[in-house]
Amino acid sequence: MKFTRRDALALGLGATAASFLPLRAMAATTDEVIAAFTGGADIAEGGVSLTAPEIAENGNTVPVSVDAPGAAAILLIATGNPSPGVATFNFGPLAGAQSAATRIRLAGTQEVIAIAKMPDGSFGKASQTVKVTIGGCGG
Repeated sequence: MKFTRRDALALGLGATAASFLPLRAMAATTDEVIAAFTGGADIAEGGVSLTAPEIAENGNTVPVSVDAPGAAAILLIATGNPSPGVATFNFGPLAGAQSAATRIRLAGTQEVIAIAKMPDGSFGKASQTVKVTIGGCGG
């Protein structure tokens, strides 16, 4: 069998393309991420405060902070990103405050959601729409 450079190039490109296919198939939706965190429990509005800019000029670094007094964990979700689950902050019994601040990447204008899990098993939710002028996830 004669194996040419053209055959090797075609085989390499095909293998590269095939390696990217499962990543899209494995990406979870926003509802799946929320269900995995809450276990399907009902989520009440309130109990957590979310601070994010109304307009972000650059989606690469959008400052976000969350605060939920008494929470055991806080889930941060960006609904329009390819992978919506951005971060989960867990707080132990010795935590001084149940708050966190970070910078996230947003693909474009979308809703940012924070869900807090309370020690009694209840969940609270806050959300805010962030308008992005220059996307950060390849947009």
